[in-house]
Amino acid sequence: MQEKGILLPKLDRLKPTLESTLVKLLEEAGELAQAVGKFRGLNGERITLSEEQAMQVIARELLDVAQTTVSMMFVLEEQHGVNLDEALRDHIAKLEAKGYLSPR
Repeated sequence: MQEKGILLPKLDRLKPTLESTLVKLLEEAGELAQAVGKFRGLNGERITLSEEQAMQVIARELLDVAQTTVSMMFVLEEQHGVNLDEALRDHIAKLEAKGYLSPR
């Protein structure tokens, strides 16, 4: 199984809640969708960035989504007592059961 791992920090000077983080996550996901659509010519506008520039913008937006997702993970652990290590194991098992991954 091939993996891509990233470690992102817990952000300082924020007091996120589950709800505020969800709103931020949806905002960031919208910006990612906008970047993909705009820079792939799906919105009808003339493309003004090179392919490389467009992919850099998309990568930045994707990392914004990832950072916000990690922030939500901290909220789930610290404010709601969720065991994300256990949730991750369950998630991997679900993917294997659906045939998306070969069993380890």
